Amino acid sequence: MSDVISKAVEELNAKLEGASFGGSAKFDITGEGCIVMDGSGARASDEDADVTLTADVETFQAILSGDMNPTAAFMGGKLAVDGDMGLAMQLSSVLG
Repeated sequence: MSDVISKAVEELNAKLEGASFGGSAKFDITGEGCIVMDGSGARASDEDADVTLTADVETFQAILSGDMNPTAAFMGGKLAVDGDMGLAMQLSSVLG
């Protein structure tokens, strides 16, 4: 597992503490791997999810750190969303 994925799993689990997130989401980070988040937390995995968000490393790290709004990344073509758009919006509030 890459360092990017390992660090992201830790950060996402911290953000999920106390948050309400129903469903499952997968981050597909180009060239690094995938992370799946659901009610049990975040983990390195490439399993199926309700929504898949695809971005390059720089975009993903900017979203995770709060330097980039996920909606702005999507509107600017830096983040692709495949699946449940409502769940993607819910995830945006968890990441914020």
